[in-house]
Amino acid sequence: MWSLLCDWLLCVFELTDIQRVTELLLMIKMKLWVLLLVLSLVLCVSADDAHGSNSIIGCSDTDGENVLILDDEAIWYADFNKQTGVNSLPAFADPISFPCSYEEAVAYQEICRQNLMVTRKAMKEFPKELDPPSSLIIYTVLNVELGVQNTLICHVTGFYPAPVNVTWTKNEQKVTEGTNTSIPFPNKDGSFKQTSRLQFIPKQGDVYSCTVEHVALIQPMTKFYAVENSDLILGPAMFCGVGLTVGVLGVAAGIFLLIRATE
Repeated sequence: MWSLLCDWLLCVFELTDIQRVTELLLMIKMKLWVLLLVLSLVLCVSADDAHGSNSIIGCSDTDGENVLILDDEAIWYADFNKQTGVNSLPAFADPISFPCSYEEAVAYQEICRQNLMVTRKAMKEFPKELDPPSSLIIYTVLNVELGVQNTLICHVTGFYPAPVNVTWTKNEQKVTEGTNTSIPFPNKDGSFKQTSRLQFIPKQGDVYSCTVEHVALIQPMTKFYAVENSDLILGPAMFCGVGLTVGVLGVAAGIFLLIRATE
């Protein structure tokens, strides 16, 4: 197409205008390249806007955090206690590998702590910002059914700095088995949120508690969850029992009415 355009311009203009034709062709070619570049950039921007990814790197004297985030969901984080990286994608998601990510996270922690020392020296006269948790809620993942395994969720949000310490009890006895606490996750206002889970089997009368400790709290925050009749749903066995009772009563009432009618 470009060669056809060149031949057409050479035919239209006289030979004395060859220089002008050449300049015109060069200008048209440059404009075409600019147009292609703009279209490529628009295509790249459109593809990038489909998903948003970022990372969170933080550290303290005793703890550290390195999280990869895709569309506001943590997909990988470094577990510095177990000295390994953890892929937090659900089982049904396409697998993604993160080679050398943990080693890079360890290196970033060294840089972070150096920066922390410099920042402390520069801001030693500034008061520390401390925000206690603004909300603490406890609830179950599924409807409660006696004898059927369920999960208790303890969600705390609005605190700064991270993290919080979460502990569970069952009937006033501390529980550690079946518990799992997430890494702190940032809110849009700069505060943090964190979630703890407890696997449990509901039993009538059991009382569970979730207690949160934070540097900005004068005393810990605690929420209770009691397994009560109001929480329960009727399971298949209970439905059968109720149905059988109603049936027996119905038969008895029918016999009674039949006897009265024959008298």
